Amino acid sequence: NLFFMSKIVDTIIDEIIDQYMYADETNRPWIIGFSGGKDSTVMLQLVWKAIEQIKQLTGIVKRDIIVVCNDTMVENPIITEYVNRVLNDIRKAAVEQDMPIQVVQTIPRLEDSFWVNLIGRGYPAPNNAFRWCTERLKIRPTARHLIEKIDQFGEAVILIGTRTAESAQRAKSMKKHEIKGKRLSKHPTQPNTHMYAPIRSLSLEEVWYLINTMDSPWGSDNSELFQIYSDASADDYECPTVVTSKEHKSCGQSRFGCWVCTVVKKDKSMTALIENGLTWLTPLLKVRNELVDERNLIENRLPQRRNGTDAINGMGTYTSKYRASVLKRVLAAQHTIQKTKPHLELITNQELVAIQTIWYRDLIFDYKVSEIYKEAYNLNLDMKDQNEKREKEVELLKKSCNDSEKDFNLIQDLLTLQKNKSLLNRKRGLKDDIENRIEEFLKKDK
Repeated sequence: NLFFMSKIVDTIIDEIIDQYMYADETNRPWIIGFSGGKDSTVMLQLVWKAIEQIKQLTGIVKRDIIVVCNDTMVENPIITEYVNRVLNDIRKAAVEQDMPIQVVQTIPRLEDSFWVNLIGRGYPAPNNAFRWCTERLKIRPTARHLIEKIDQFGEAVILIGTRTAESAQRAKSMKKHEIKGKRLSKHPTQPNTHMYAPIRSLSLEEVWYLINTMDSPWGSDNSELFQIYSDASADDYECPTVVTSKEHKSCGQSRFGCWVCTVVKKDKSMTALIENGLTWLTPLLKVRNELVDERNLIENRLPQRRNGTDAINGMGTYTSKYRASVLKRVLAAQHTIQKTKPHLELITNQELVAIQTIWYRDLIFDYKVSEIYKEAYNLNLDMKDQNEKREKEVELLKKSCNDSEKDFNLIQDLLTLQKNKSLLNRKRGLKDDIENRIEEFLKKDK
């Protein structure tokens, strides 16, 4: 009922105003974790409304609000496109309305990206036992920004769109870190940081009711978000009962994440999107499903881990052949979807350079990123070594080796190792890599 929901909204806004103005006497910034999904959207809308009322009442605002959105670089493209449009709307509206709100987008460092680790280093696709992706793709980029703000202001408060009604586990986690009698809870890992969950008491139906009835204060169209969830709803999801018109079909509880996610057995949201007409996503789902199916095939794995120790059941990192196979399929999928979405990248050129760097460091010389790229695109990929200087180096090296192909190849490999160590700004281990390459050369020479 409209009256009841209006009271709920007023209560949350009043609490946000009190926390912003009176309960917390410091000026430490509020950092809003914004994914563009339903919960973070509702939370930001209510905070925005609260700030509007504060400006009307006092004429001033005393603390900054930073909207932080992390892009893992392997997000579902539908969400990425939508979120980028919303963030642009937020930036523009914040300036026009003179709101103390700024937008920051974070991404993983090159060495932490998904493809650099899976195709480059040969890490097996993540699962519940080896979930290496979350730390690298999500936690580290946001934590780096958070640390910068703490260094600047001494403390910070993170606003999160979590709700106790989401699950018993989520409710238990929120209770574990709460401070008795306080709205703020302790951050589980970051010192001098607290968390605040303004919409913790909302149910799923109430969240969707607000999405469908509350105008976006930054001018975005919330019906687009509703449609995305609707298209991504799998048949076995419970759907909210509160809608505002007969045109609203079921929208479910679809959860969006990385399109490459292999932690879940089946990507229900991607499958539903394709079944609802977004067929251009099919190559992505195919690559993702193959990563799941091929993860535990012994022929795809080396017997050792990256540190050289024996792996359990001989299931270490991916073989060079399999790494090259995955890269070939990712580039083929990218080439296919770019016929529909020319601007969309599944893997960046910087990642391709980094992958080649790591392959050289792993003594993989049988496969070349540039050759795999050319096979997919029929174009040459500039790997930053195809220039006149490089050609002169090769010519001089051949003369110095008296045209000995074996010696030339060895020195080429050693020079490549050194140069690519410099590219990733990690020279640690260069000595061991060079020694390993020389030992390999001597064994073959025998």
